[in-house]
Amino acid sequence: MSVSEQVAALEQTGRCVSQVRAYVQQGLKNLKSFSMVNGKLDSDLLDKHQLSCYELAFCTAELAASDAVCRYAADAATEDEFAVSTALAFSAEAVSSVIQRLIARAGDMGLEIAELSALYADSDIRELRSVYGSGEFLASVGATVIERRSTRLPTLLNEDKEMVRDMFARFGADVVAPLAEKIHREDLDIPDEILHQAAELGCFGISIPERFGGLQPDDRDDSLGMIVVTEELSKASLGGAGSLITRPEIAAKALLQGGTQAQQGTWLPRIASGETLCAIAITEPNYGSDVASLGLKATPVDGGWVLNGSKTWCTFAGKASLLVTMARTEPDPALGHKGLSLFLVEKPATPGHRFDHRQPGGGTISGKAIATLGYRGMHSYDVFFEDYFVPSDHLIGEEAGRGKGFYFTMAGFAGGRIQTAARATGVMQAAFEKALDYSRERKVFGNAVGDYQLTRVKLGRMMATLTASRQFSYSVARMMDEGAGQMEASLVKLFTCRAAEWVTREAMQIHGGMGYAEESDVSRYFVDARVLSIFEGAEETLALKVIARNLVANA
Repeated sequence: MSVSEQVAALEQTGRCVSQVRAYVQQGLKNLKSFSMVNGKLDSDLLDKHQLSCYELAFCTAELAASDAVCRYAADAATEDEFAVSTALAFSAEAVSSVIQRLIARAGDMGLEIAELSALYADSDIRELRSVYGSGEFLASVGATVIERRSTRLPTLLNEDKEMVRDMFARFGADVVAPLAEKIHREDLDIPDEILHQAAELGCFGISIPERFGGLQPDDRDDSLGMIVVTEELSKASLGGAGSLITRPEIAAKALLQGGTQAQQGTWLPRIASGETLCAIAITEPNYGSDVASLGLKATPVDGGWVLNGSKTWCTFAGKASLLVTMARTEPDPALGHKGLSLFLVEKPATPGHRFDHRQPGGGTISGKAIATLGYRGMHSYDVFFEDYFVPSDHLIGEEAGRGKGFYFTMAGFAGGRIQTAARATGVMQAAFEKALDYSRERKVFGNAVGDYQLTRVKLGRMMATLTASRQFSYSVARMMDEGAGQMEASLVKLFTCRAAEWVTREAMQIHGGMGYAEESDVSRYFVDARVLSIFEGAEETLALKVIARNLVANA
């Protein structure tokens, strides 16, 4: 394609996305009108439209991903025009997907099927779908990937970010990847060999300001740097390295948001150096993602608090010596999330799948690792507190922090979501590379697997989805670094984590029977990817309670 043809195709794609987005917006407005009482949005009424909310959340995420990858392609075209082909392939399928979602739920959303169906006859949309969504074009994208023997496109990162990316890519390839399969197959702890070298590289201080010994500039956030590092670590192993930054990031954000100067000065340097490994204890057995209903009880006593209750899915709780724990300090249940506070709970670091610790005063904390399909290495625990004493200066914000724990975690949750998107991209990258290699090497019926059109279509789609996921993540990270992007962080997590499930499935499928064998890396990528749509905000909760509610309220 000539430069002018590239520009014209991207502009045409933008028009298609805008047309379809108008119907998404109309659907959101209709849901708002269905759910209003006395001029206010009624949550119970909106919940009667959960399926529509869920579908509109995904529609919004897919179109936002298309926007991001097309903006990227316009910028990257001078370095590599293949970026344009990739963006067009993704957008053609995204537009078709959104139209199909809308038609399927048209009656529920108050939309007219005839109007939606007429979109297929629009000249721009018809050409986008028939040309760039055709089997021939998708196969050509896959063929180009095979010919190039590479899944990489220009990152458009600055020199510093590229240097950091390269450093952690080497660490992942040289240190983490050789241990990844053993960690997974034997359900081991993350080896100290990984933890110590990660600490030396500054991994645990990615989100901690330089004044506290971290790598983040003192005067601004660096979400982009965080996700660049996360992607490379996750490519090497999701459970063995990809999540090492998440818990320090959430803890740091909470301390920076609400901690006293003394708490920040004490804990942030220890976290940044890797001296103190931390875990986050939020989720409870009966409440899952319903944070406002948490019930772990914190009772004031002389000199501090005692904790009673349990947490679940507390990742890395065994080897961590610090649990950032959400507990209810205000007994009035009507306060909901306003009755929650955050505590810095110390315990001995303990390897293995269980821990038990008794304080001199008799309080206990214990934990048992939950057996999981994948995401091994970090281990997620059920944790039990019985009269466990926490000093008063371990309440984040001390007395001024009572009832504010929910708010202190909000920035960390947003960071955790975009970081999870980066984890998903890293896993996709690893799976795609394995699939590409296998498609070139494995012969079936006398030809390489990659010689067949269907395989090339699969590779083309995988390339398009991976590129869109990465550039959507980068785009949202830049927004967050400018003080915005909180809602978009939820959108990118929703989209990218679902994409990772599909890409890893296709990578396994290209491997055939070998893909199902444990000795194949793609089987690990597949089971690891499955957790991404569950943690850091389950897909359904994210779509309904965060994304759709925000979109409907602002429609």
